[in-house]
Amino acid sequence: MEIKKIDKQKFIIVKVSGRLDASTAPLYEEKCRSFIVEGHNKMIIDLNDLEYISSAGLRSILSIGKKIKSNNGKYLFCNLQPMVSDVFKISGFNAIFPVFNTLEDAIEEI
Repeated sequence: MEIKKIDKQKFIIVKVSGRLDASTAPLYEEKCRSFIVEGHNKMIIDLNDLEYISSAGLRSILSIGKKIKSNNGKYLFCNLQPMVSDVFKISGFNAIFPVFNTLEDAIEEI
């Protein structure tokens, strides 16, 4: 898994690629927590290049979501690939977190 942060003036875009599973979920949490410590409480998570997500990956997303919510921030998702989108729908995450078809739509919302 690879994680890239793109700084914007009032938010960051976090591009996640590869697989978000039991072996990579701790890295995702660690990186996102470090972004929060840096003062970023508005994040758009771009999953265009995420190929796979497991229940461990979902737990890490939920954990970061709770942390951002406690900081009165925003945590949005965009560009979900079909398999990742299906997992979000089945797990109910698309009802918990705002999900957008494009990065541009997410930016408009933030």
